[in-house]
Amino acid sequence: MRVAATESGQATHPTERSPQTPTPQSQQHAPRLATPHHTTPLHSLSDSEMDFEKILGKCGDCHRYQYMLMALYGFLMFVVSRHYFAQNVISFVPDHWCHHPDLEHRSFEEIAAIYSQFENPSCTRLASIDPDGGNATASSEPCDRWIYNYDFGFRSMNAELNWVCDAAYKARVGQSLFFVGSMCGTLIFGLLGDTIGRIKAMILANWCGFLGDSATIFAQSLVTFSVSRFVSGLAAEANAYLMYILALEYVSPSLRNVGLNLILSVFYSLGMISASWQAVWVGEWRTFMAWSAVPLLLVTLFYFLVQESAQWLVTRHDIDGAVLRLRRVAHFNRRVVSEEDFEQFRVHCKGQESTSSHHSMQRQSKLMDALKTPRLRLRMINVLLVFTIITLCYNTVSRNVEGLGLSPFIMFTLFALTLPPSGLFQAQAQKSMGRKFTAVSSMVATGLMTAACGILLTFWKQPSPVLLVALILTSRFGISVCTGATMQISAELVPTCVRSGILAVAHVSGAAFSFVSPFILHLDTYFRAASSIIICLLLFASAWICLLMPETRNKKLPMSLAEGEQFGKGERMFDFLRRPKKEDEADLSAETHQKLVPE
Repeated sequence: MRVAATESGQATHPTERSPQTPTPQSQQHAPRLATPHHTTPLHSLSDSEMDFEKILGKCGDCHRYQYMLMALYGFLMFVVSRHYFAQNVISFVPDHWCHHPDLEHRSFEEIAAIYSQFENPSCTRLASIDPDGGNATASSEPCDRWIYNYDFGFRSMNAELNWVCDAAYKARVGQSLFFVGSMCGTLIFGLLGDTIGRIKAMILANWCGFLGDSATIFAQSLVTFSVSRFVSGLAAEANAYLMYILALEYVSPSLRNVGLNLILSVFYSLGMISASWQAVWVGEWRTFMAWSAVPLLLVTLFYFLVQESAQWLVTRHDIDGAVLRLRRVAHFNRRVVSEEDFEQFRVHCKGQESTSSHHSMQRQSKLMDALKTPRLRLRMINVLLVFTIITLCYNTVSRNVEGLGLSPFIMFTLFALTLPPSGLFQAQAQKSMGRKFTAVSSMVATGLMTAACGILLTFWKQPSPVLLVALILTSRFGISVCTGATMQISAELVPTCVRSGILAVAHVSGAAFSFVSPFILHLDTYFRAASSIIICLLLFASAWICLLMPETRNKKLPMSLAEGEQFGKGERMFDFLRRPKKEDEADLSAETHQKLVPE
């Protein structure tokens, strides 16, 4: 499969195989399945066989079309980041106090000093105030009007609608429904991605995001706000990972490893920073939401620019559609591919179909059929567990920002600045050591670092804000590497025919278990290092599960369920520590004459 394309090269590539156990005849088309105890090296594929990866190499897998695809992916990551964090930006709650006529001409410092004598200064109504402000009397009536000290002048939704104090729950309800929508949308559009195609599912997801954000602008009540946030949440995850899958399925290994990781981190970081400071620039939340909604609609243009996954079309037995997309890619890349090559590709695909009935192949491409394959089922369970644990740890670390005494706009910017270096570090580590080593080592290192920080803060009662920020940013860097490595190895281990659906289930599971993160952080009130130790143990467990999964470096990765069942068979737990053989590293593409670097 292209997404998890083997690092060994463009010259020889994976093919679509029958999900049935190969017969001696079918083994002529699927030599990998004929070796049950070891994953066949790339160079063992017959040179006369024009499989998907070979025809893609002739059409170009690291040329103009792929560079355009990377640019569009970067644009989408920028839009996705703004869409996702707009949820936080509009809900910022500035410092606030109950209004009183005698406070109208006082400075914010004087107002804060007057209210400091009360237990709940933000929600206590005053009956009277001495002229010098030295003494004030509290009223028994509830607050119905507030004085806001806007952070950088930004008027948030909570401040405009007075959703503070007793009404503060309204914003949290809307935020919860946003994440409920995210879980539903991830599952729905993930399954649609394997049914109607990646492009259509991604565009539908972004339409939901545009509709939800646009409706939020006109929300005045809890009901309208909650419904609009649910609809907006449908696109929170789906639009990003569908494009990620599509890009993986069209680009070369070297471009995939360095290009995708750097683009993801850089443009996601830029989206976070721009969301923060554009909110400050426009000054109020409704205009900011409009700026965040419109770019989502522009993703519709991707339909005319991005080709549907030819690899996915092959798994759906639409060979003519796959050939059409490959012709377009070749034309865009200004590559000349002969009709004989396309005809050989057709013959190869039809040969795979002839090994079993059409109905059987269609049935094997369903998500539930992946559970009927013993080894693949176990691997999918491991992928699900690792993805869930890492998502929970990521959200717990990301939310652990209270008590720093810094503006949320500044914290957003600092968090965003950790993403590019973490993406670069991940790309270089995967290029040098492989996916599995990067994932396992980053999880162990981040776990140890997080636990050490928690224990240090337990015994250092009053650390400086600078130290707190430094420790949190270090943890954020480490968990970002863990998340990126987990996302890539998970996508590469899942067969093409069910990749979108299985990753959708993984995203949903991760989002669902992330509801536990506030309670994990709450344990810090009893023991300061509790959350850090829990995260450490979870990361260690995740690293152990990763050791049970096969490495994807220098191997042809699965397109069908049958290939997924055989992939990594006979590989031992620590085989990924071995240096790859030189003949695998030196595989040269006959089409491009480019040495493919093991990633």
